[in-house]
Amino acid sequence: MATKSAGMANKGPSYGMSRQVQEKIDSKYDPELEQILVEWISRQCGSGVGRPEPGKTGFQAWLKDGCVLGELINSLFAGEKPVKKIQSSPMAFKQMEQISQFLNAAEKYGVTKTDMFQTVDLWEGKDLAAVQRTLSALGSLAVTKDEGTYNGDPNWFFKKAQENKRDFSDEQLKAGKNVIGLQMGSNKGASQEGMSYGRPRQIICQQQASPVN
Repeated sequence: MATKSAGMANKGPSYGMSRQVQEKIDSKYDPELEQILVEWISRQCGSGVGRPEPGKTGFQAWLKDGCVLGELINSLFAGEKPVKKIQSSPMAFKQMEQISQFLNAAEKYGVTKTDMFQTVDLWEGKDLAAVQRTLSALGSLAVTKDEGTYNGDPNWFFKKAQENKRDFSDEQLKAGKNVIGLQMGSNKGASQEGMSYGRPRQIICQQQASPVN
């Protein structure tokens, strides 16, 4: 009897821990963000994609076959569309393939790997908060790029800080070039007197060379 109890005790924490982890993951899912993402995707893709039932389960079912995701990422590319064929299919591998095509295209668009969900996160519903994170990052990039393809309220997503840094770096580079130019101009007279690092080196070389002659 004691052995059986010990076995059950060993089995219990394993189940409890996995359930606790899943509950923690689920708690990260944001219902308010869900509403924003649904509104954005509906506007971005048009009425053809429909709308999901409210809640996490409906959100997953809406995106699970990869068709809505394919429409979304294609709508953000002004030129050639990254997902060539979007087709609804009841077959699991086809659905997962379309999700993978979305992820590849999203990375090409600029979403970082750290912001990217895994196919199973969506298809198996393992981490829908990660799916929200990827879509939010995509929306932020679309707002930041401002290429005319974003269709929605720009206040729904924040502008990516990396874009601001890049612009700021360009300004710094320009300012740096001006400063270097000014320094070079103001040092012209002094450099003709000897650039205290270059000329002594030349003198030493000449002194070392003279015995050979």
